[in-house]
Amino acid sequence: MLSVHSVTGGYPGHDVLDDISFDVNQGELLGIVGPNGSGKTTIFKMVSGILKAKSGSIMLKDKPLSSYSAKQLARVLAVLPQHADQAFPYTVKETVSLGRYAHQTGWFQMWSEHDEMVVQRTMEQTGIAAFADNYVNELSGGERQRVFLAQALAQEPEILLLDEPTNHLDLSYQKELLDLLKKWTREQGLTVISIFHDLNLAGLYCDRLLLLENGKINMHNKPNDVLNEQRIQSVYRTKIEKHPHPTVPKPQMLLLPEKQAEDQRDLTIDERYLERSDNMITLTTPFPLRTMSSGVVGSGTGWYRTFVNRHVPKSYSCSDHKEEMATFLEEHGIDPTETVGMMTAVRLEDVSYRLVEDEDVSVFVVVTAGVGNAVDASKSAEHVYESLPGTINTWIFVNGTLTDEAFIQSIMTATEAKVKVMHDQQVKDSVTGTIATGTSTDSILVAATQRGQHQAYAGTITTLGKLISLGVYTCTTEALEKYRTRISL
Repeated sequence: MLSVHSVTGGYPGHDVLDDISFDVNQGELLGIVGPNGSGKTTIFKMVSGILKAKSGSIMLKDKPLSSYSAKQLARVLAVLPQHADQAFPYTVKETVSLGRYAHQTGWFQMWSEHDEMVVQRTMEQTGIAAFADNYVNELSGGERQRVFLAQALAQEPEILLLDEPTNHLDLSYQKELLDLLKKWTREQGLTVISIFHDLNLAGLYCDRLLLLENGKINMHNKPNDVLNEQRIQSVYRTKIEKHPHPTVPKPQMLLLPEKQAEDQRDLTIDERYLERSDNMITLTTPFPLRTMSSGVVGSGTGWYRTFVNRHVPKSYSCSDHKEEMATFLEEHGIDPTETVGMMTAVRLEDVSYRLVEDEDVSVFVVVTAGVGNAVDASKSAEHVYESLPGTINTWIFVNGTLTDEAFIQSIMTATEAKVKVMHDQQVKDSVTGTIATGTSTDSILVAATQRGQHQAYAGTITTLGKLISLGVYTCTTEALEKYRTRISL
């Protein structure tokens, strides 16, 4: 569809682009990214015919771009600049209708039913039909942006050039616009070339990215390859981290602000922050901790500063336990959006907690445990599923900085220590008569201060793993002994 070959050039006396070559296929959404001054706008102007290349060639549908007249080019290629100006007080519909000019023929140009249909359709698609009779100069910046996009689409182009199309748009319209563009590329074969400053939007929607650096192509490939953490840090000269999007297989780049003095102050999470009552155990930290948990609320990963282990009766039953838990927390003055909350049928008086330390890192472990629904995981198929409150709930607070790998290994190490307790305590699965590996409703939390010593790993024989193993084994053993002593009385 479009081929740029060995293009060099820019402005009089100043070349911006240096030997640029790339192709764009029909139906592709190509994102052009790069820091300010890297050449994004210059490519945009050359491909749209505004600037001429000093050397090299630009081919559009196998013909030199320079061979197209202005009207011929407008039938193939539409342009939405970053700042579109409206010199005359036209209405929205009149402005959009100007996009049909390229398709008008003869001395006495006639407005056809097809022209009207295209204008009405593009106004609907861009969400501006409701103010078709309003004057453009009366609209907000975001509304004007959508009007000029509709004008470009009214040309019925084969290629659409966009310079920061989401500029001035709020989140909902950003999503609607990019969803619409993506749909057109797939269903109608529209080719879209767009400049993006937002790498995350580019990564979400583009088929390929063209990364520019100092007028040269740093990389032209799929988003996951271009948005490499080290590459982006080098090109943009800033600290970022790459993370997968939580629901789609797309990369997301996160800025890392410089930590302030108060964010670097070491603080040990221990029993000073623990509060106990008959119906819940609460630990509240002075600042949010990075967490990974299987809580009723706050599950998965996140940042939280309140942690609740709530006692409920064994008969507890609720159609929506997450909502009921959130209501419970609110009734006790606790914000559920800032909380990891668990439930247990175990009496909270049986809790066991301990701070275990090494020179560089310490771990505070809190465990409530019972064996009323103990299960041998290797024979779980012999059990019938029941939705029951948690039984062995394990909290692990790490006073240190963990990698994603260390979070996962912490859970593995803690689980291995718990299973060893089941073996040593001869806790049996009541259905199979074999040694249990835990209970059917165990829950776990790993929370890290993300301050202090960096802990890359938490396997069983690492420094952190040894502390977790000791803390979980000791506390689980003690909690079970308290539980067994109480129920035997």
